[in-house]
Amino acid sequence: MKSHSFRILLVLFSAVLFIQSCSNDDTTVVDEDPTENPAIASETTALIVEWNSLFLELDRYAFGMRPNATARALAYIHLAAYETAVADMDVYRSNNRRLPGFTINQEQRAADVDLNLALNTCYALVLDHFIYNVQVDIDTKIEELQSTKEDELSTSLSTAEISNSIAWGTYVADRIITYSQTDVEAEAQILDPQPLSYEPPTGKGFWTFSADAERAWFPYWKSVRTFTISAEETSTVVPPLSYSEDTESAYYAAMYEVYEINNAAREEDNEDLWIAEFWSDDVEGLMMSPPGRQISIANQLIEQLDLDFDRALALLLKIGFSLNDAAVSTWADKYEYMVMRPSVYIQELIDPEFQTNLYRFIFWPNPSFPGYPSGHSTFASAAAGVFISEFGDAITFTDRSHEGRTEFRGTPRQFSSFSAMAEENAFSRVPLGVHLRMDCTEGLRLGYEISAAVNNYNILN
Repeated sequence: MKSHSFRILLVLFSAVLFIQSCSNDDTTVVDEDPTENPAIASETTALIVEWNSLFLELDRYAFGMRPNATARALAYIHLAAYETAVADMDVYRSNNRRLPGFTINQEQRAADVDLNLALNTCYALVLDHFIYNVQVDIDTKIEELQSTKEDELSTSLSTAEISNSIAWGTYVADRIITYSQTDVEAEAQILDPQPLSYEPPTGKGFWTFSADAERAWFPYWKSVRTFTISAEETSTVVPPLSYSEDTESAYYAAMYEVYEINNAAREEDNEDLWIAEFWSDDVEGLMMSPPGRQISIANQLIEQLDLDFDRALALLLKIGFSLNDAAVSTWADKYEYMVMRPSVYIQELIDPEFQTNLYRFIFWPNPSFPGYPSGHSTFASAAAGVFISEFGDAITFTDRSHEGRTEFRGTPRQFSSFSAMAEENAFSRVPLGVHLRMDCTEGLRLGYEISAAVNNYNILN
């Protein structure tokens, strides 16, 4: 049973202390943010970035996955890449028998394996397995990239090296896929993400699906496997505001804040609208998913900092674990507290004509799961905590995830710290009109707690 705390300020103060504690003499401070990233020195790192870039394209066009199944997929994809390469990573160790139920025999790896060809094979297999419901013309890009890279990488290799490398990449992918399938809860829920068996509890101010919205999305996700911290182990903060229709209440004021900020952003076409759309990542076919956005950021950092392949793979492994565990704890809390979305309250009690700033991209204004805590906010800090642990908080970084897009406001935004970037991502949900501020505050806190557990998971020899 989770421990409960009503002390919001104390929790936020703890998050600040966590950020500060992650900054130390070994951290990397980036003083430059080049307009165009320089060429990556490591051929293996370049291959990793290329496969991650393809993931982001697949992620955009994958239907019915976000955000839960996407977060889960990322954990297994990056576990597979890490285990493929760990024998060549001097200071890192395998996760064999360290994750409950996970075994992999590194002795299956022949001596003359080409790491790049093995990684190429493994990436293709795990992306094909874990990313589903993708239109055919996009899905075929997995095979196309695999074939192109295989031809390039095999040029100077012997027949035995080619065979052994492909065999090793295939073996690791098969082990990871088999391991994922032992999580029977997740496997079942992916097949039935909106189960008819789930009927939300009723109560004044409770979230529920309605005629213009889909049924509850992944309502049982709290039972899915985690890698470093379970939903029962994370702490939780009871929503600090209780439902009230009294116009003098704090709850009404919180809803009215969303109403005012959402409308002002649209009417003034101000920076709040840019921030809201820049971080929205809500719309299948238009944008990458919220967990995928953190991989986009990681990919850009790997390029900007020109990381060696071993450090890049270790970073991605931890990001994958953190995003997976964030989805599990967030969805556990969402369906425990059942906090309604602002649009329903505002339309009923403030302005029947109200529309969120997300509405022009999605035909239903009320997302298919409760609001508290915010998933975007949790994913943002779950990733930021890993970035801070790895590089320190201070960085000059421009997020170019949506550069060149004209369908929405995707103009790159620059940040001087990971914590500031996570905070902007979290509170972007208020001007978008889909979350109360308290949803974002708690999500931001919870994500840092999860990243702390991930950072404490030792993968060094």
